Amino acid sequence: MGKRVSPMHIILLIVALKASSGFLSEAAAGPKASFEDNFNIMWSENHFTTSEDGQIWYLSLDKETGCGFQTKQRYRFGWFSMKLKLVGGDSAGVVTAYYMCTENGAGPERDELDFEFLGNRTGEPYLIQTNIYKNGTGGREMRHMLWFDPTEEFHTYSVLWNNHQIVFFVDKVPVRVYKNNGEANNFFPNEKPMYLFSSIWNADDWATRGGLEKTDWKKAPFVSSYKDFNVDACQWEDPYPACVSTTVKNWWDQYEAWHLSESQKLDYAWVQRNLVIYDYCKDTERYPTLPGECSLSPWD
Repeated sequence: MGKRVSPMHIILLIVALKASSGFLSEAAAGPKASFEDNFNIMWSENHFTTSEDGQIWYLSLDKETGCGFQTKQRYRFGWFSMKLKLVGGDSAGVVTAYYMCTENGAGPERDELDFEFLGNRTGEPYLIQTNIYKNGTGGREMRHMLWFDPTEEFHTYSVLWNNHQIVFFVDKVPVRVYKNNGEANNFFPNEKPMYLFSSIWNADDWATRGGLEKTDWKKAPFVSSYKDFNVDACQWEDPYPACVSTTVKNWWDQYEAWHLSESQKLDYAWVQRNLVIYDYCKDTERYPTLPGECSLSPWD
């Protein structure tokens, strides 16, 4: 008797097929560049290694320290993409952060766009936490499950950022949409240029089951892997804000990139139904009066 295919497997296949469509076809990968072409090590250079050909990069965490890197350039608006393979096995307490920020450090006035991958005990699923800061204020967390094991192979994690929306993608599937209202506001980061960063670090005081599951250092070192960095963005030039909306020069700033495509809306609706496990815009205990951006529709 053959294996029965579950409805969930069918849905996942449909999502994977749909993910190849939409305006993301514009974001074709450019020629491969070395790590040194794009990045600097932020700390613990002895915890950073590469494959023999230099195309895969490894960050490791042990009880002594983690490791991190950042782009040499700052950008304002664009498309930012990287393939990651996360720490396998028992990764409780370990966080791999992949994010954009206006500065190196958690400054009080920073803008920031976060992917954080929260490790777990063996056999339990990874969680993705995303967050957005404007002028040092965050508290805009969402958490998602994934439809695959991110430790088995590389998957692509991307951010589209323009003056109309910020979209977090996993393998071209939009998992979070954050809209602007077209007016001066205190929630949409659109004025300051950002670096792109990634790091691996110990966060067992909160990352896994609210800090109940601690890092098992006997399993160290914990290693996250990276490849195929792709940036198509407006590079910042001091001292003037050279990066402005154009609507003609860059695909990521044209009208089609201001909204989800019809196929992306189908994918996004599926994510909303099946993968969201926390949304600050639905947390009325934490926010009796919901933040203003929660009233903006991701479908518009």
